Amino acid sequence: MKIILLGPPGAGKGTQAAMLVERYGIPQISTGDMLRLAVTAKSPMGVKAKEYMDAGNLVPDEVVVGIVRERLQEDDCAAGFILDGFPRTILQADALNEVLSDLHKQLDAVISLQVEIESLVVRLTGRRSCLNCGKGFHLQYDPPAADGSCTVCGGELMQRDDDCEETIRNRMEVYQQQTAPLEDYYRKQDLLTVVDGMAEIPVVQETIVTALQGC
Repeated sequence: MKIILLGPPGAGKGTQAAMLVERYGIPQISTGDMLRLAVTAKSPMGVKAKEYMDAGNLVPDEVVVGIVRERLQEDDCAAGFILDGFPRTILQADALNEVLSDLHKQLDAVISLQVEIESLVVRLTGRRSCLNCGKGFHLQYDPPAADGSCTVCGGELMQRDDDCEETIRNRMEVYQQQTAPLEDYYRKQDLLTVVDGMAEIPVVQETIVTALQGC
């Protein structure tokens, strides 16, 4: 089963992808996570990617497409995959089609999570993660300890640079301009299912699973 999850930052793609991984036993491929690892390692690619990510802009296609091509050739993708955060533009979607064709693979479904922008701002500005163990929190929905520390190891929490409100709103604008058109792109290929991402997490998951039946 080869799936794309679409939706703006904070729509819940990562959460839903993790649940699909457990259900179907196929890997989640998050280009965002791969790019952040490069940033942490301060590799030449990571340093360049950080400039774009901190400003809320998209990382250049040649970087992202190359990462995805290599990942799809790994053994654990033989039975399928879940692409989370890619493609983000029509050009990337065209490039993905070429990659899949080269690898003799084809998409089964594209799921687009729909959410309200103001709700996304609340979701993203409240995110925190532990500098020591990496545990994630949300100030409103999954709060840390009363003193603001990690409930697992007591470590200090941090907010990602790209989770400040100004950057988030810029990311939303970029998404509407460059990524939202992918809905029509995949609708024309009869691959798109639109899902209400504002529903409870289990409801969203079951809606996705229903849409994937027969894939």
